[in-house]
Amino acid sequence: MSDQQNVQDFIRKTVAGNDVVLFMKGNKQTPQCGFSGRVTQILTQMGIDFKDVNVLDDASIRDGIKAFTNWPTIPQLYVKGEFVGGCDIITEMFQSGELEELIHEKGIKHVHHHA
Repeated sequence: MSDQQNVQDFIRKTVAGNDVVLFMKGNKQTPQCGFSGRVTQILTQMGIDFKDVNVLDDASIRDGIKAFTNWPTIPQLYVKGEFVGGCDIITEMFQSGELEELIHEKGIKHVHHHA
């Protein structure tokens, strides 16, 4: 996916088509960076199912997602088509209970994983 327009379309469709999307380094099974790992852990702990997009698979997506939000870092979390934030913001929101509120407000169902 080299064409910038295609990349932006792909990102837009992915974000629109999934309730919760995390653009991350690696995937939810094996995050490739600590920040991506932390956000994955928070979502998993909350029992939220999410679509993971590995930016390491495609440099054009990695650059494209930064242009899409004007946000310089990965991971990036989207809920119901809205950009929520990166690792620091998500961690703070999780600790303050804001993330729980947001998920609840947006009507996203929690999927509880049983070990």
